[in-house]
Amino acid sequence: MSSQQTAAPRHNPKVVTALRRFAISISVLNIFGYTVLGFEQPWTWPFIALATAYSLEILLEVIGARAERRTPRFRGNGPRGVIEFLYPAHITGLAVNMLSYVNDIVWVMMFGVIVAVGTKWVLRAPVKGRLRHFMNPSNFGIAVILVLFPWASIAPPYQFTEYIDGGFDWLVPAIIITLGTMLNAKLTERMWLVLAWVGGFALQAIVRGLLFGTSIPAALAMMTGVAFVLFTNYMITDPGTTPSSKWGQIAFGAGVATLYGVVTALGIAYGLFFATALACAIRGTFLWTADIVARKRAEEALALAAVTESVARADADARTAAGTAAACDCPAGACACPAPAKTEDQACDCPAGACACPAPTDAETLKAPVAA
Repeated sequence: MSSQQTAAPRHNPKVVTALRRFAISISVLNIFGYTVLGFEQPWTWPFIALATAYSLEILLEVIGARAERRTPRFRGNGPRGVIEFLYPAHITGLAVNMLSYVNDIVWVMMFGVIVAVGTKWVLRAPVKGRLRHFMNPSNFGIAVILVLFPWASIAPPYQFTEYIDGGFDWLVPAIIITLGTMLNAKLTERMWLVLAWVGGFALQAIVRGLLFGTSIPAALAMMTGVAFVLFTNYMITDPGTTPSSKWGQIAFGAGVATLYGVVTALGIAYGLFFATALACAIRGTFLWTADIVARKRAEEALALAAVTESVARADADARTAAGTAAACDCPAGACACPAPAKTEDQACDCPAGACACPAPTDAETLKAPVAA
């Protein structure tokens, strides 16, 4: 029998279906982007991004499987298992290339893909007893590019509708909204997060307008762009890095919107990506804190249980000792039996095996007959 553990399924069937549809959607969007819409990046870059993401994902999985003494997750189900394993890397590679703009310096884009894929193995937190990544990979890769390379930027929003007009420029966001809503409602189950994010974004736009004089219509108009629609339906709703519960989703979506308002009010560009990274970092910190507190409480409970068990054991030992002592008592009505003497003429013999019995305190028992 092999010493390695069999790898557990990486995702449940519903998540696999969501990843497959997401991978197909982003692939189709890239094909149309380079042939019809007007994507700015060179057409060879998606292939470079995919090769980088695939290679690193497989390499890190092999290293992780060896360290954890298990079978790599891409093995055991033939070509289908490999394809399903690479869905996240496929999405991450295409997203980083599609949403970032680094002029003609391809290695910066590759660096962003490496950071995005690698962060899943570095930035982890305990979730239901397992370490899982908490930082949105694509978002984090783009955010790191923006921080480390100030001359870089996000992809210009016009690239999604640059070469279409006559009303068809509205068709692209409409298709994205329709497909994204179906995906999030039926598979990722993140509609509460979407609603909280959209409502919170509108609210922060109004608050910024009232407090800082920002044009409220202009702030709200951002919600009609393709970039915002893509971010809402495919970036912020990543099921692997967002809460599953209703109130957790609401808190996360509203939190990202609030952080976006703060970041934007401070004059920091690209607020969508930085706000999401901050929200994920806060969630990761919360998960670690909750786990540490839970472990501490578990240790305290174990210590208390040990003390209780020790006290119960001592009490049981005391009762056993008391019961042994009672077995040495004189039988009812016996006279006082001294410790066994070596003389043959004892006036009152103790029963065989009895210990020395003190004289009875009851006066009536003193009248017990003594054999002649």
